[in-house]
Parts: sequence; C-alpha cells; structure tokens
Amino acid sequence: MTQTRLPAPVALGGAVSIGAMTAIQARINGVLGVRIDDGIVAGLISFGVGLVILIIVTVLLPSARAGAGRLWHGVRSRRIPPWMLLGGACGALTVSTQGLTAGVLGVSLFSVGVVAGQTVNGLLLDRLGVGPAGVVAVTPGRVLGGAFALAAVAISLSGDAIATTPLWLLLLPFAAGVGIAWQSAANGRLAQRVQSPMTATLMSFVAGTAVLAVAAAISVAVGGIPAALPTEPWVYLGGLLGFVYILLGATIVAHTGVLLLGLGSVLGQLLTSVVIDLLWPAASVPAVWQLLTMVAVAVASVLVALPWRRRRR
Repeated sequence: MTQTRLPAPVALGGAVSIGAMTAIQARINGVLGVRIDDGIVAGLISFGVGLVILIIVTVLLPSARAGAGRLWHGVRSRRIPPWMLLGGACGALTVSTQGLTAGVLGVSLFSVGVVAGQTVNGLLLDRLGVGPAGVVAVTPGRVLGGAFALAAVAISLSGDAIATTPLWLLLLPFAAGVGIAWQSAANGRLAQRVQSPMTATLMSFVAGTAVLAVAAAISVAVGGIPAALPTEPWVYLGGLLGFVYILLGATIVAHTGVLLLGLGSVLGQLLTSVVIDLLWPAASVPAVWQLLTMVAVAVASVLVALPWRRRRR
C-alpha cells in the first residue's frame, strides 16, 4: 500500500502540537496526583478515561473495527510480534511519572527531563530502524539537533530551581522520555501493520491500563486508599489528551522518524510549559531567562534537524 507523504511543515506542526498536549496533560495529571496523594492511581485514572473513549470510538467507526480485527488475527497468527504491542507500557510510565513529579517540579523541569530521554533514545531508535520510517541516517544536522535539545536541559539545570530537588525526581522524567520515544516507534510500526493508527492507539491504552492497574493495586496495598477524588471535571481530561496525542503520534511518526517527532514535540512541550509555569507556578520553576533560553535552543534543535535538502524523489 502506497502511503502519501505529509509535507515536512505539516508533520512538524503535528509533532509540536503533541508536545503542547503532553505539557498540559503533565500539569493535569500532576495536580490529580497531588490531590489524591497517589501519582500511580492518578495515572490509572488518566489511562482509564482514554481507554473508555477509545473503546467507544472503535465501536462506532467501521475503519477502527476493521483495524481491531486485523490486530486480533495478526496476534493469533503471530505475524505481529509482542514488542509492537508494548508501547502502552511506556505510556503507563509517562503518566505515572507525571502524577508523581510534575505537580512538584513544575511542567518546565518535568519537560526538560523528558527532552533528554526522548532525544537520546530517538537518535538510537532511528539508527536501529525500530520506527516505521526504517533506518534513518545519523546526519550532522540530526546530531546537532539532538545536542541543542540536550543543551536546553543543561540550561534548565544551571540555576537554583533544583537545589532542593531530590535526584530521583529528575531521573523519572528522563526515563519517561526514553519511554515516549519507544512508544512512538512501537505504535507507529503497529499502525503500519494493522493499517489503522486508531487500533494502535487502542492497543497502547489497553497495555498501559493493564500495567497501571497492577501498579496501582501495589501502591494501594502499600500506601493505603488514596484521598477522595476531586470533583472538578478538568482534572480528568488527561486521558482525553493522551488519546489525541498518541493517535497523532502513531499517524505522523512514519513521516518524521522518531527523532524529529521527538524534537518537534520537545518544542511544543517547552513553549507550553513556559506559559503554564509563568501563569501557574509550581514549587520548582526555573528563572524566566532560563525558560526563554530553553525555548530558543529547542527551536534551533528542530531547525538544524529538518531535512532541508530532501527534494529529489
């Protein structure tokens, strides 16, 4: 099946919007985690909401039902390897990390940890050909783009914002970034195999919800029943945002590669994080000059990594 290739600006715009939604989801899930005093249960709630939405959409759309049928037959015949089904496990790590750390660190510091993990693993996965775009050459521009993205991380860590922040709070977002890159690659490959990004997104939420259900059961057994659930409807919108951006990522990763998808989403994350943290500060927020410098460096990382000269067919 021949796939129409999206223009680079359109695909990059999608990647930036993914980052913006990720940043908003991080603050929503972070607030929910703080309110109920259990980030893992907050992640389960977020994934559970997204899963319910996906089941309804799959039932209503004939193309989504057909994709689910191809997924079922592919799994039964073993034509779909298990690793393609595990993108949602990495998504579970992401939303749990949001619930555990974003409410304390602020969205900006959470995002830069994610940036580092996404950038490093995105370069590696593209080189290995794990994503649906196949093996993507490690060009000087892509390496420089990754270096700029990591420079944004270094800038964020150069001030006093993290002086009292435990190391584990910074390492968890890095692990989440590594997982996001893997989730994009696995979901993109699964979407190609079943010819349905919606089905790949559904599988991601099924796997993530299963992992989080086990983790939440352990958390409740160890720490007790979480606090009463908030009554404000907006704290439950993280699952809806996750549904939208995972579906979008599974659709466009074949057009961008894992690294460029990550760098575009980094730009969207940092831009949105700056706005959120300036309007709604958390306990640990970098200085304004750091926030603006991080955004400028993120813009540079995307510009140098874009395939400007790829015009010949």
